[in-house]
Amino acid sequence: MSESDLPRAPSRLVALIGTRSFVVGALLSAVFLAAGLVSLVWTPYDVTTLAIADRLQPPSPGHWFGTDQFGRDVLSMVMVGARTSIAVGLIAVGIGVVLGVPLGLAAAALRGGFLDDVIMRTNDLIFAFPSLVIAILITAVFGPGAVNAIIAIGIFNIPVFARLARGAALSLWTRDFLLAARVAGKGPARISVEHILPNIANLLIVQATIQFSLGILAEAALSYVGLGAQPPIPSWGRMLAESQTLIGLAPHVALFPGFAIVLTVLGLNLTGDGLRDALDPKLRRGRT
Repeated sequence: MSESDLPRAPSRLVALIGTRSFVVGALLSAVFLAAGLVSLVWTPYDVTTLAIADRLQPPSPGHWFGTDQFGRDVLSMVMVGARTSIAVGLIAVGIGVVLGVPLGLAAAALRGGFLDDVIMRTNDLIFAFPSLVIAILITAVFGPGAVNAIIAIGIFNIPVFARLARGAALSLWTRDFLLAARVAGKGPARISVEHILPNIANLLIVQATIQFSLGILAEAALSYVGLGAQPPIPSWGRMLAESQTLIGLAPHVALFPGFAIVLTVLGLNLTGDGLRDALDPKLRRGRT
């Protein structure tokens, strides 16, 4: 893949708009992103206010998603929970990109060297344990909370992006345009930044959407077991945990946060699939 292989911006936009999975995924993702952003300035009800007299009300014009066992508005809690999940997912992915991509590029530039071996063997060590187990271990040692959940999820994202960047970069180092850059006197670091990174950006963007969705699932799982965001901050995972004994009495308390998790993850995965189909030159040529 060379710089000429990358589709131009207008053709990328046309391809994205023509990709059904991207459009559906982007719409689903936009809904929950908008809900999280709106919750910064407004929610139908205060999520920290208890109204025991209104507990376990079914969905109604006054409470579109009903109320929970403490009389809190479920819609308001889902909106604030979206903000929590989005923040955790974005920052965790950011940690993986900022730290993992440079490590992967460095390992590829020094392929076969000591640094390459150290980076890849460390990645193998982290991959030997499931991501959720690592997250539970870190949050159990350092204490529950959204910050520790972000750190735990972000640590697992580092080797994901490092391995992806290294593998993609290795496939480019023997290409003619990189050999020309080396003949021109450019060093490995400059070549990695100016030539390799732009050519693997599409792969990184698609992987970021996947890791974003996995980060939301991981945050929900940590909150479900009490190791994620702590009260009074609403979290979709903790809402599910608190409502599991109420499913027979008030199923709406569990259904709406559950639907929020499913639809958000589905939207992000569809967005990633659409981006992959539109931005991957090989797939684009295969459709023409």
